[in-house]
Amino acid sequence: MHVDTSGFELLRIEEARPEVALVTLARPERLNALSWALVDELHAACDAIGADNSLRAVVLTGEGRGFCAGLDLSERTGSSRSAGLEGPAGGMRSQEHIANVMLKLRAIPQPVIAAINGVAVGGGFALACYSDIRLAAESARFCVQFIKVGLSGCDVGVSYALPRLIGASRATELILTARTFDAAEADRIGFVSRVVPDGAVVDAALDVADEILGYSPFGVVMTKEVIWANLQAASAEVAIDLENRTQILTSHSGDFVEAITAFMEKRPPDFRR
Repeated sequence: MHVDTSGFELLRIEEARPEVALVTLARPERLNALSWALVDELHAACDAIGADNSLRAVVLTGEGRGFCAGLDLSERTGSSRSAGLEGPAGGMRSQEHIANVMLKLRAIPQPVIAAINGVAVGGGFALACYSDIRLAAESARFCVQFIKVGLSGCDVGVSYALPRLIGASRATELILTARTFDAAEADRIGFVSRVVPDGAVVDAALDVADEILGYSPFGVVMTKEVIWANLQAASAEVAIDLENRTQILTSHSGDFVEAITAFMEKRPPDFRR
């Protein structure tokens, strides 16, 4: 791992396993609520990890009893991007700053696996939505939250991501009612891939990362890119056109030949050749 971790105070970045970054939100006394300083660090972490080609997967979790309790409403100042601005102009700059964290999670080449331990509400729920894979501890609790504080229920990308994850009908109900739902329901409606015992969710997420690392590095990057792109595809034809081009591109990376050769030789592929 080549990420310089010295400038981070509210989150930790470590190479928990070879080629896998473990990013831990570290404000446990506030259930890892998003202060503006933590939002800044999430931006910096995404930038640094996305540029580190030695890292091939990311596990995102929270320290202590919670994944992330959303925006820290005890803060009365705006983000670092709103300095010198007041009123709607300052508010919009801050709003864009936190929302753009979700776009960066989507944009970095590494798959992001959310290991959800405890509450994931509001902005923390959005972090889970914009992770590529979600695993939950049995005690995990979820809530869209925003409408409860006098705002629109549609915030920081949730109204885009959630209907695509669980369907428009269920997403609309969860956004409008802002009711809390548990890990079992999250599993039943397909929001999370799996529920594991408390204390085991990070290890389970790291195991998923290890499984992904067994595949072609370039193939994994392109898979994430095409999945997200085709969530916006206007038609099956548009989606298939992108798939076709990507398959031809990846077939010339050398990994395809190595995978076939390894299969014929009855050995694991070595994509570092």
